[in-house]
Amino acid sequence: DLGANVDCSADHLFQFAVMGSCLVTSSGGPTFPSIGLLNVGSEDIKGNEVVKEASELLKHSSLNFKGNVEGTDIYRGTTDVIVCDGFVGNIALKTSEGLAQMLGKYLKEEFHRNAFTKTLGLLASPVINQFKKRVDHRRYNGASLLGLRGIVVKSHGAADLYSMGFAMQRAYEEVKHSMLDAITDNIQVPEQKEL
Repeated sequence: DLGANVDCSADHLFQFAVMGSCLVTSSGGPTFPSIGLLNVGSEDIKGNEVVKEASELLKHSSLNFKGNVEGTDIYRGTTDVIVCDGFVGNIALKTSEGLAQMLGKYLKEEFHRNAFTKTLGLLASPVINQFKKRVDHRRYNGASLLGLRGIVVKSHGAADLYSMGFAMQRAYEEVKHSMLDAITDNIQVPEQKEL
């Protein structure tokens, strides 16, 4: 969750894991996506009571739960799905956006420091441009609001036309791959392993 549900129960987090797993699979990802629960540490004893309870639910489910993950795992690709409530998710999202902007600003300042660094900047421009393209938040615009009886993709408030195209593409892919049916089929009968 990136901000829609700031107060969640352990059951909500479990449902987010189911829906996130369906989203990854229906988007062409792995058929058995790995799931991590965002926490203050990877150890089972860490976290608040809601996160600890959600961890227990996930451990005893048929989902491919890999355990708790930390903020540093978000960009490492440690798991296919990272589950958290909207409060934590929105802070992680906004922190990431701010970090990307700060890095871009600092790089620009360093490459404009003097004639030598400007020359280096020109020589490095193909690499820098490719890097900027990879981290351009506009390419990742469109947060799927899962758990509704329809396909809803929320766009960032500062989205431009380029960004909106990516959000519309996401919605199209979700319809094309029957993501809503996949979630409905999986959320109604959560499979539980024996405790």
